[in-house]
Amino acid sequence: MMTATAKTSNADESTPVPATRRLLLVAYNFPPVGGAGVQRPVKWVKNLRQLGWDVTVLTTENASVPTRDESLLADIPDDVLVLRARTWEPDYRTKQGLVQSESSGNPGIVSRIKSGLKGLVKQAVKLALQPDPQVLWVPNALKVGRRVLRELHHDAVLVTAPAYSSFFIGTALKREFGLPLILDFRDEWDMSGRYLENAQRDWFSRSVQHRMQNYVLRRADAVVATTKASTANLAEKLALIGRTATRTETIYNGFDEEDFADISPSVQSPHQSNSHFRLVYTGTLWNLTTIEPLVHAIMALHVRAPQLVSKLELVCVGRKTPEQSKILARLNDTGCRLELIDYCDHTKVLDWLRSTDAVCLLLSDVIGAERVVPAKLFEYLAIRKDLLAIVPRGETADIVRRYFPQGQIEPQNVNGIADWIESRLSGALSSAVDARNDIHEYSRLTQTRHLVKTLEHLVQDRTPQGGKAAP
Repeated sequence: MMTATAKTSNADESTPVPATRRLLLVAYNFPPVGGAGVQRPVKWVKNLRQLGWDVTVLTTENASVPTRDESLLADIPDDVLVLRARTWEPDYRTKQGLVQSESSGNPGIVSRIKSGLKGLVKQAVKLALQPDPQVLWVPNALKVGRRVLRELHHDAVLVTAPAYSSFFIGTALKREFGLPLILDFRDEWDMSGRYLENAQRDWFSRSVQHRMQNYVLRRADAVVATTKASTANLAEKLALIGRTATRTETIYNGFDEEDFADISPSVQSPHQSNSHFRLVYTGTLWNLTTIEPLVHAIMALHVRAPQLVSKLELVCVGRKTPEQSKILARLNDTGCRLELIDYCDHTKVLDWLRSTDAVCLLLSDVIGAERVVPAKLFEYLAIRKDLLAIVPRGETADIVRRYFPQGQIEPQNVNGIADWIESRLSGALSSAVDARNDIHEYSRLTQTRHLVKTLEHLVQDRTPQGGKAAP
């Protein structure tokens, strides 16, 4: 049930700082799995070595996910120990079939009975797999985790989620081995349950998962989140269960400076084409990042200035839900040149960002969005191009306005979005991150230093285990 990947690094002139401690990092999503959330643990693994920490990664052998990105493997140091445990989940396509409803034109009574029975079975499966289908990975992951902690000295356990069932791996290992436990909420658990595709929104699931979240929070020594507002929200939850002493920390996703080493810290010129203004969006389009406000703005501009809209090239790179694809199809009746690119690896995404005149950031105006900061924002800052941020008030808007005082427009302000596009297409206005505005604080290395401070705080008073972890 376990496979291990461990490479011996070749000595070179840039020998890393000798590691004095070791972290067990539990991450369901890890390369070759793709997606924005995967970069967070990958960049931690990349940067922790030079900050005095070795890492053992516990991840899946056969993750049931929609995307893969082999390019992210290049960021993993050769001698990192990567342990892979099999999950009992079906493949992603099959799993989607278990949660999506069937439809047919006008089925007969037998077909309706069969469909109803299948629906009951699907609902029963969903209710049983709490808090998420990835709970089927937990038994094998625990076996692998226990084995490596018995065989190799570790100083702490860090679990990053979603998938939230992974938190139970951390709580079990803490109970058995006495290691400090850090829980990393890449997204808020409650918000994921409200907006994620195929999330379980029934009262029973909400009740069960509320208790589950409190259970893992009670056992955490530290809790990490990706925004200050989310950190404060988790701190309130900890206070309600009497865990005010639990350490909380905000660690933004950030950007990898090496990915943007060829970008000059000055205002960038547009891409080579002078005939079109290229606006690029990267990432998934779904209900939390709907492109509908931008589409409405382009359609409105088409009515008042069709000759300008014909100069616009909109590029959407990444996965799109069926609903978002239908919204984008409305642009077929305008002169806008629309280019839709399916999910591609991160290196190709960076190429698209380098080619653009401006980048687009989307965040829907929904409950809780004020506490969300999309990971792509920091790469958008690092690319140092013009930015159109269609986002509601909140932490994302505050960061955007710091670098682009006029760049944030609320989703319901369709005319404001149209005006922004018109000003760029007409050549009347453009902007980019000024070289004087330091974005170094959002680098992945700087953010990893915050993680190290938390780790050191948790382990500094512990008695050394010797050669092995305590059984």
